[in-house]
Amino acid sequence: MRQLTEADRDAIRLAQDPKFHRWLEQITATGGCTHPVHLSGSTTTLDGTTGEILHRYDTRDEPGERLLVRCRNRRATVCPACSRLHAGDTYHLVRAGLLGGKNVPDTVRHRPRLFVTLTAPSFGPLHRAGELCRPRRDSGICEHGRPLGCGAVHAADAPVVGQPICPDCYDYTTHVLWHAHASKLWDRFVIDVRRRLASSVGLVQSRFAQHARLSFARVAEYQKRAAVHVHAVIRLDGPNGPDDEPPAWGTAELLIDAVRASARRVLVRTPYSPAVGELALRWGAQIDARPLRTDGDGPDDDAVAAYVAKYVTKGASETGAGTDHRVTTRDDIEAAPLSQHVRTLMHTCWRLGGLPEYEPLNLRTWAHTLGYRGHILTKSRAYSTTYAALRAERADHMGHDDIPDAVTERHWRYVGSGHTPGAGLIAAGIAEDLALLREAARDDRSGSLRAVGN
Repeated sequence: MRQLTEADRDAIRLAQDPKFHRWLEQITATGGCTHPVHLSGSTTTLDGTTGEILHRYDTRDEPGERLLVRCRNRRATVCPACSRLHAGDTYHLVRAGLLGGKNVPDTVRHRPRLFVTLTAPSFGPLHRAGELCRPRRDSGICEHGRPLGCGAVHAADAPVVGQPICPDCYDYTTHVLWHAHASKLWDRFVIDVRRRLASSVGLVQSRFAQHARLSFARVAEYQKRAAVHVHAVIRLDGPNGPDDEPPAWGTAELLIDAVRASARRVLVRTPYSPAVGELALRWGAQIDARPLRTDGDGPDDDAVAAYVAKYVTKGASETGAGTDHRVTTRDDIEAAPLSQHVRTLMHTCWRLGGLPEYEPLNLRTWAHTLGYRGHILTKSRAYSTTYAALRAERADHMGHDDIPDAVTERHWRYVGSGHTPGAGLIAAGIAEDLALLREAARDDRSGSLRAVGN
């Protein structure tokens, strides 16, 4: 036993517990969650008329007198099991808004729909992959004594790609403040698109909602340069949302023109700072707006939904931008395994966060995301279903639905989280087995479809 690792010894201890099989059922029910939440309490279901107890569950009968539930972390680097479930929910949420389903009518697939990408502006010259990296005819140097160009050919995965040519020339302050205002910039963009659509067809802007409705789902993605850009699905409906056809003037071409014009026009001004001044923040020059078409002439709807779902679950270590957990001191920033570029961005968040004029931005709280304060995925209310509805549907499918005319009393409290070393080892094995089963099921379905096609 002494030659075994701590995790192996702990796994053997758990296997010898009389309630091991029930504990194994709990771990399996969480999908092998890496960091489950431990709850203690009870649920009692009563007949609403007679008061008769229909069902009672109490954790006093469970191993360790606690129930394990999923952590629901979206990041694959934190919990692969929960991120996989979150990616699946995101896929169905986005796909329903494109093709219908989940209480969204199938007719939405024939509406004007766009796949839009908006980028951050330039904050300074960066190393890039592919062709010659910023070649220059002269051999000029910047004011800090560094070459203004590069001229090398970098591989796509080279560490230098996305890093500033000269860190001292790079505008880290504007980069961080742009991140902090990116969500507000998106809000202004959506408002302006509605206004431009109204103006282009001769409507009073305040009456746009009486004729049409703009619905969207957007995801934020960190680029190699550690700057956020936005992918969005935008759909034009009638005034009542997905149940209503858009007006005759509502075309994809008109929507594209409005999107491009608004992306170039909108701006957000930062609060005035004696140290920084007032900045006017805009979207970058690279704007992409492509129509989604049912006839196959355009990006595939399923591929777009899968693309969005993939980026929702990416952790900081995958994107190379920030950390998966908040930092509380400067020492945390120094200790994190980061590139110097990202470390400087986090230090800039910390420095600006100490200025009273930027206090509402909570830059120190969001230093681990480089100042970006928005959700990774946001959507308008009428775009499609919600995460809550998808989870409720899954619970109903698994038989966890409520009984009609019943009253449920719940008393729960948090008592811990995570796994012991042995439990973590077993949970990882369960998560791997479940992933292999899903992959085998996908292969079977693909084989069946090919057989039918032949």
